Amino acid sequence: MTETTTSTAWHLVGDWFDTCKCAIPCPCTFAQPPTEGDCDGVLVWHIREGRYGEVSLDGLNFVMLGAFTGNIWAGEATHSRAAFFIDERADDQQRAALGTIFSGQAGGWPKRFGELAETEVRGMDAAPITVEIDDDLGSWSVEIPGRVTARVEALTGPTAPEGGRVQLHNAPGAEVGPGQIATWGRATTDHADAFGFSWNRSGKSSKHFPFDWSGPD
Repeated sequence: MTETTTSTAWHLVGDWFDTCKCAIPCPCTFAQPPTEGDCDGVLVWHIREGRYGEVSLDGLNFVMLGAFTGNIWAGEATHSRAAFFIDERADDQQRAALGTIFSGQAGGWPKRFGELAETEVRGMDAAPITVEIDDDLGSWSVEIPGRVTARVEALTGPTAPEGGRVQLHNAPGAEVGPGQIATWGRATTDHADAFGFSWNRSGKSSKHFPFDWSGPD
């Protein structure tokens, strides 16, 4: 996961969001240690437009369950583990392309992010993945029946303008890479039961980022 093994050109544009056990706002996005010293959560990628060579990836979803201890941005993360769900609508070529990109083998930001910590991969499965994201970022959600449910409402409060979003520019620990804007939310549901990951909670941190990746550079 630390060496580029393909020279195929690729480009993905879409939406990323997470839910995790940290208090709002998740300190990881500020390049700080997790609230409780360790973190676990759901990470979701919805590809609006994507291509790996001649293979179209438009509209596909990819989900990760992950956990680690320590400050990942300081190179101090330990006990990092992950499992993945790939969109069951993807054909064999699309599945291979997504696996190559998200494993870091195709270079780009996934390669650089993957180099932050050695990670135990617990498994990958094809599954029906339903992702919903409001155009105004009022809410976002993911559902993998019986295995993952995460629903989020945009963060607000008594001094926030109606319809205004709580956002962060120039995040020092942006999980999608530099140059994107985080929109903060509060998880109303955050449930996982798969690959040895198990939690059921609400009221914790979430954020949405757009992403725009390319490789292999």
